[in-house]
Amino acid sequence: MGGNVVILGAGHAGGSAAALLRQFGYEGHIVMVGDEPLAPYQRPPLSKAWLKGEADGEALALRPEEFYAENDIDFRAGVTATKIVRGGRTVELSDGSSIPYEHLIIATGARAIRLAVEGADLDGVMVLRTAADAEELKHRVGPGKRVAVVGGGYIGLEVAASARALGAEAVVIEREARVLARVACPALSTFVTGYHKTKGVAFELEANVGGFAGEGGKLTGVKLGDGRTIACDVAVVGVGAIPNDELASDAGLETARGVVVDDTARTADPAIFAIGDVTHRPLPIYERMFRLESVQNALEQARQAAAIICGRPPPAPEAPWNWSDQYDLKLQMAGLPFEADATIVRGDPATAKFAVFHLKGDQIQAVEAVNAPPEFMAGKQFILNRKPVSRDKLADTSISMKEVGA
Repeated sequence: MGGNVVILGAGHAGGSAAALLRQFGYEGHIVMVGDEPLAPYQRPPLSKAWLKGEADGEALALRPEEFYAENDIDFRAGVTATKIVRGGRTVELSDGSSIPYEHLIIATGARAIRLAVEGADLDGVMVLRTAADAEELKHRVGPGKRVAVVGGGYIGLEVAASARALGAEAVVIEREARVLARVACPALSTFVTGYHKTKGVAFELEANVGGFAGEGGKLTGVKLGDGRTIACDVAVVGVGAIPNDELASDAGLETARGVVVDDTARTADPAIFAIGDVTHRPLPIYERMFRLESVQNALEQARQAAAIICGRPPPAPEAPWNWSDQYDLKLQMAGLPFEADATIVRGDPATAKFAVFHLKGDQIQAVEAVNAPPEFMAGKQFILNRKPVSRDKLADTSISMKEVGA
């Protein structure tokens, strides 16, 4: 099983694909290109363990750095691809070199959205996407500092929780009427907001950011649309991410807010795959296309691409899932609430142990669990297997999750 595989991107998806190719018996040449100086590492802990000083690059590495040389994986750090030449099956790189490929895997991920407002270039206005971002933020946060988080999504809330753990003040600025408005139900938003408030986090909801204030090139505050300025020492902008699909688009591959792939992570060009945050992929459970940003998605598509390249059967499909750690809260989410017609809360939010189920008829479409692993695990299986459930049993915590099937 020879040939040449080139992987563009050395994040969770790209690093996993390289390792899986060897695990699945691929004997050809593998080149992995990454724009960061580090070998592939876990990104979710950046807003938690890394920021709090509990982990570093070595601890978060997907595999020891020597793994790549030992497995004949040519890892090129600090280099980016500039052009895909499909006709010649080559990739041009930023260092002036060109690499031929038999199979190409695009794993270029996504980049943080930056606000196009006055003062966005001030020292102290940051995003959190890479280890370098996390390292810089870590040195700016601590006792006596105030962190303004622009955007009340999961990353922003994790940053706020970590800031409080480090002794800093934290304020979350969200343009919607509630945090997590685009990714969670109102019940979870209400609970999470209340929990953060008990830890000392302040909130500015329905607040638009008009710009950033500064003195001498350094940030001093966030300007709101109503004329107020929220004083802060550092502002972390967490308002979403844009897939890095320009390389694919310029090569003539179909993109739709992400590189369009099939259920084997393959593009319309049979020699080219795309995996991870950069993809717009099928969700067979929901019979639609969607772009996911999660470790689960990165690993699933890495397995899909590696299996096809190695001539193995495609892996079984998975239910989408994700998680977020905030203080002593373990938030676990599975599925997506497409076309849900009812929500059922199992457990009592006041105990910080409950789950919200989203149903379409008698099938679970999604579950949001707070410190409730059994509900998360069982819910994920119900979502994947499309097994009908009894709504009455689902709401009754005296009935085990194994018994809620209709």
